[in-house]
Amino acid sequence: MGKVIARLFGGMGNQLFIYSAARRLALVSGRELVLDDRSGFAEDKVYRRNCQLQHFMVAGRSATAAERFEPFGKLRRYLNRRLESRRPFDLRRYIVQEGVDFDARLLTLRPKGDCYLEGYWQSEDYFKDVEPIIRQDLTIKLPTDPVNQRVARDIESSSCPVAVHLRFFEPAAQGSTQHAPPDYYRRALAMLAAKSPQADFFVFSDRPDLAQESGLFPAQCTTFVSHNLGDEWAYADLWLMTLCRHHIIANSTFSWWGAWLASQPDKIIVAPGFERRSGVAWWGFAGLIPASWVTC
Repeated sequence: MGKVIARLFGGMGNQLFIYSAARRLALVSGRELVLDDRSGFAEDKVYRRNCQLQHFMVAGRSATAAERFEPFGKLRRYLNRRLESRRPFDLRRYIVQEGVDFDARLLTLRPKGDCYLEGYWQSEDYFKDVEPIIRQDLTIKLPTDPVNQRVARDIESSSCPVAVHLRFFEPAAQGSTQHAPPDYYRRALAMLAAKSPQADFFVFSDRPDLAQESGLFPAQCTTFVSHNLGDEWAYADLWLMTLCRHHIIANSTFSWWGAWLASQPDKIIVAPGFERRSGVAWWGFAGLIPASWVTC
C-alpha cells in the first residue's frame, strides 16, 4: 500500500485544513495516511507552534525519520520540490500547493506511489465529499476542567449563543493592520441582533484585553472568554465555539473551524468579506468561504 504523507505546520486551523485534505486524498486513493508532525514545527522559529492534532480523534500515524527526509530534511525537501514541480501535476510524488485559491486538480489526483503533500489547502472543497468522515475525525477531546465546563453550561443555557472571534495581528509592513476592522464587527453584530434579538455574545480572542477595550459589544449580553491562553488551550476555545448556535468569525482559520465544526443545523455564519492579495493577510480567496456563509 502506498502512503499519503502530509507535512503539518502553522496554527491549529491550518493544521486541520492540511489534515482534512490529506485524509481525503488517502481515502479516495486507498493509501495509508501518514502525518509529518515534526519537521514543520522544528523550523518555526517565530511562533514556536507545535502539533495540535492530539486533541482530536484523527486517523493516521506519525511519520518516521525516513518519511520526514531525515537526515538533511530541509535540503532534501527543497530538492524534491524543485524536481517534482517540473513534472505534470498528476505524476508528481511531492505535491506543493500553488497559490492560495482552490485547486481542483487535487480532487482527481490518484498517486501512483507514495505522495508527499505540502500546503495549507484552505477550502472545504478539498474534503467536502467525505465530510462525515472528517467531522468524525475532528471530534474534539473535551476539556474536563471546571472553568471550561462552567462556560459550556453558560453557552448551552443561552437561548441563542453567538460565538464571536477577534484575531489581532501585528501591524503590516505597509503600516496598516491585518485584522478585520471594527466596522465589520459592527455590521455583523447588527445583523445577528436583528435576526435574533435574544442573542448572547461569547467573545473569543488571542488578545482578550484588546477585545474588551474595543467597545464593540453590549455589556448586558456579552461574555468574554479569556481563560484559555496559549496554544495549549486553543482546542478548548475551539470546543466552546462549536457549542454556539451562530458565529461571527475573524479572518482566521481558527474561527473558520469553530464555525464549520458546529453541528447546529440552522446556524448562521458571518465572515469578513474583504479580499487582500498583497502581503500575508490574504483572505476571501477562491474556495475559502462556503456558499452558505454570509459575508459582510
